Amino acid sequence: MQQLLQQVFGFNTFRPGQQQVVETIMAGRSAAAIFPTGSGKSLCYQLPALALPHLTIVVSPLLALIQDQLAFLHQKGIAAASIDSTQSHQQTQAVMEGIRQGQIKILMISVERFNNERFRQFISNVPISLLVVDEAHCISEWGHNFRPDYLKLPQYQRDLGIPQTLLLTATATPQVIEDMGAKFNIPRDDIALTGFYRANLHLNVKGVSGEDKLATLIDWLRPRQAQHGIVYVTLQQSAEQVASALNRANIAAKAYHAGMDSDIRQAIQRDFMAGNCPIIVATIAFGMGVDKQDIRFVVHYDLPKSIENYAQEIGRAGRDGLPSDCLVLANTDNLNVLQNFVYGDTPDKLGIAYVLHEIVQAKQQSSQWEVMLNTLSMQSNVRLLSLKTLLVYLEMLKVIKPAFSYYAEYRFKLLCSEEELIARFSGERQAFVHALLSSATKARVWYSIDFDALNRHYPSDRNRVISAINYFEEKGLIELQTKQMTEVYQLLEFDQNIDALVEKLHLQFLRKEQSEIARIQAMVDMLGSDHCLTRRLSAYFADEQLTQDCGHCSVCTQGAAELPHNTRLTPLASKPFAALCDGLLRLLGDRADANMLARALCGLPTPLFTKLKLRRDPNFAVLESYPFADVKAWCQQHLG
Repeated sequence: MQQLLQQVFGFNTFRPGQQQVVETIMAGRSAAAIFPTGSGKSLCYQLPALALPHLTIVVSPLLALIQDQLAFLHQKGIAAASIDSTQSHQQTQAVMEGIRQGQIKILMISVERFNNERFRQFISNVPISLLVVDEAHCISEWGHNFRPDYLKLPQYQRDLGIPQTLLLTATATPQVIEDMGAKFNIPRDDIALTGFYRANLHLNVKGVSGEDKLATLIDWLRPRQAQHGIVYVTLQQSAEQVASALNRANIAAKAYHAGMDSDIRQAIQRDFMAGNCPIIVATIAFGMGVDKQDIRFVVHYDLPKSIENYAQEIGRAGRDGLPSDCLVLANTDNLNVLQNFVYGDTPDKLGIAYVLHEIVQAKQQSSQWEVMLNTLSMQSNVRLLSLKTLLVYLEMLKVIKPAFSYYAEYRFKLLCSEEELIARFSGERQAFVHALLSSATKARVWYSIDFDALNRHYPSDRNRVISAINYFEEKGLIELQTKQMTEVYQLLEFDQNIDALVEKLHLQFLRKEQSEIARIQAMVDMLGSDHCLTRRLSAYFADEQLTQDCGHCSVCTQGAAELPHNTRLTPLASKPFAALCDGLLRLLGDRADANMLARALCGLPTPLFTKLKLRRDPNFAVLESYPFADVKAWCQQHLG
């Protein structure tokens, strides 16, 4: 390992924690690495991957992270690749062939790739040495970025017979660490924590009113405008406005947010990485996968979403070890907006009941339930992420059990004649190919596979059919398209009353909601704290090694920051209910109640609002700065 470290990566020594993790993996055990952002977590899988006999699969939540890792690996001459949605068919086929031949050592994918029936069939025939879960806190319901699909990873590991797992994250609280370890059966001794504290980061919280924020930012940036830095904002509109204001003040800056075309975003990121654009004003869409060593400052123009988000975002500063500034311009102006996003993720009882009744109806006809998530999300008015969470809760309650997923539609276009395709085979295989073609539904150019018709005329296992068309595509004989991902669940016996189950599930979502609200409050409490910021932040992430105050944060040097409160909100009682709500109520129709109306007024998106085009109403989101609970009570009062 030491030899590979020097020859391939050019390092003479391991960084703290790396050697422990690498040795654990090479000893044949699973491990977890909880290191600060920028402290070398990736090496913990990159190095063993070169020595392990088979493929290493890395599951990563964002394409930007994958692309950044691949660029580094290719630079080191390591055979690594990804399979992702941006690739052409030919590119994907080349990667799959490289894996079959054993030429590719590391494959990087998103967790959603496992939902792909064709990918699962391909990877199930490949020997795999190690499963790496990047941003592993996503697996914990109590983590700051819970992703329900991550919960399926332990099962995928078992299904694919992968002997070892490595979990990587920078932001895990003690509760999340315990949860992650339990899900993958990793003992505490094989979880490496190096400590969160980074002495070169100078944390600074400045209490500033909303009206003074821009002027304060400009004054603070003037002496630093030649340095590289990131200014984080909450809203896309704010990114544009702040960047424009900085440029008017002759401070070169560019906006960056998810509302831009991906080509423009990539060009801005390249300019920043190359040093051609010193300052980026961005939403949290910017940063994942950005590994620039000389970022000298990170400013939070708006409140961060959580302590975890704050820690991750300031972790992009000072990766070269030189002093770097981390400033929060703090007030409570957008506190309600942050909290309202949390309330927007909680499904109402009607939506939960709809899903349960769908399950009951399916159970009356079959032992399986087939569902397309996007369609169910629209029908139930439960947002897609919340719907996935709901289905995970139902798995935990043993109401449903995931069986498999498949594409409802496979269609292909022949790139040779039917006769040529059939003639490539002989005997029973030729008969199978003939039956597959003759049973397919033919349009002018495209053939749609009819699995039932094929099975009636020539009984065929579904896996065989998919293997065959994948083979045809691989050999350039057809152009293949797949549509309508369908999830199939096994329906289990449960004797709970539906109404009682709806209450139980709704209560579980409310507990999660309160946990998220408490997370926001913990962040506000930390920013206004009179204790050393660095020490308090470290303790939040289970790092007790800092036994005395840092001496250089704003609390240590100036005392606690006082966060101004939002005094600009006029009382809801003085607002004209009819003028604000009549148009929205008409659009909502029979779905109009206090909860739905309050969601619309606070700008909390739901599938129903998309369907009804509620955003077109001028009063959609007109009360987004008010607490959702207050708006809901105000609506209830007027609706009776």
